[in-house]
Amino acid sequence: MAHPERTGRRRPAHRKPRARSLVVSPARTAAGLTLVGAATVGVLHAPAAADPQPSAAEVRARVAELHHEAEQATERYNGATEAAEEAEKRLERLTDDAARRTAGLNEARGALGADAAARYRSGGLPPTVQLALAADPDSYLSRAAALERSQHRQSGALNRLEAQLDRIEQVRAEAEQEHETLREARTTAKKERAAVLKRTAEAEELLATLTAAERAAALAAEGHGEEPAAGGSPEAPDRRSDGRSDGGERAARTEERPPAPPPAPAGSRAAQAVAFAQGQLGKPYGWGATGPSAFDCSGLTQAAWQAAGVSLPRTSHSQIGAGARVSRDQLSPGDLVFYYPGLTHVGMYVGNGQIIHASRPGTPVRYAPVDSMPFAGAARPG
Repeated sequence: MAHPERTGRRRPAHRKPRARSLVVSPARTAAGLTLVGAATVGVLHAPAAADPQPSAAEVRARVAELHHEAEQATERYNGATEAAEEAEKRLERLTDDAARRTAGLNEARGALGADAAARYRSGGLPPTVQLALAADPDSYLSRAAALERSQHRQSGALNRLEAQLDRIEQVRAEAEQEHETLREARTTAKKERAAVLKRTAEAEELLATLTAAERAAALAAEGHGEEPAAGGSPEAPDRRSDGRSDGGERAARTEERPPAPPPAPAGSRAAQAVAFAQGQLGKPYGWGATGPSAFDCSGLTQAAWQAAGVSLPRTSHSQIGAGARVSRDQLSPGDLVFYYPGLTHVGMYVGNGQIIHASRPGTPVRYAPVDSMPFAGAARPG
């Protein structure tokens, strides 16, 4: 007979279940660590997602913007360089003026010193005693009258000497001011030169990412980072539905020589300026360049009108004030056409709706439609 206490015996409630063994075999441990390590390495060394490359259209837009910024800096550089040259000329003139006035001052001082010494030597005795001792009283009286006149002249000479001193000090102060102007202009020119180089270098890096055809299309565009005027050609070629760019076709059309424009009046200065500009077609763009082998935009127009005997300022925004203002519908060959709100670009109208201009780095002097950029004004030199 079974013992009642052993029959259906149950585990007391206060006893916990036996804990599962925590001992793991070395093989299982090594395998686990290997899997964890592989996962960690995979996370740490997973290749980062590459930045998306800009499209050709985005590159063209950015290149146009950089070229526009570079041209703005170029015009500021040209203005600072012109200001430095003018300040240097004024400083040279003031230096020469100061030297001449100083030489005249020294000569006047010498004359006054000699006169004062003579008066001192003859002034040892009172005039009455000199008259009494004079062998020839008439001669003495004549000398006395001359001495009195000399005193008046000396008084005037002293006044002029004082005025010379004041003017020399003024000239020296003006020279010091011009020297400071020259220093500031040179500093500005250096700063703008660095800005030009930075932007053109960045543009070249971007252009290097394009194919040869895309690069040609980007350089064929006439815009400089802003929308063209209504009716003008867009600055960057569009992508066609088949994915190809029509920029090459537009570039070819841009490079074609347009029909011969109506000439300016034979023998006129405008005709001479146009003839000079046409003679520069195909020459490279060079920032800050005024020829003869390269030009920037205002350098070309300045050189063209200089060949016609007309002096123009160096920068585009100052050239617009060098002649009579004309409207868009009054343009005639030789007129200067200015673009963008800041007047940062200029070309020469040659007729037939065309200008000649130095566009941008990498693009030669060439023809372009007059409305290919935002029209800002026009002027007729002469």
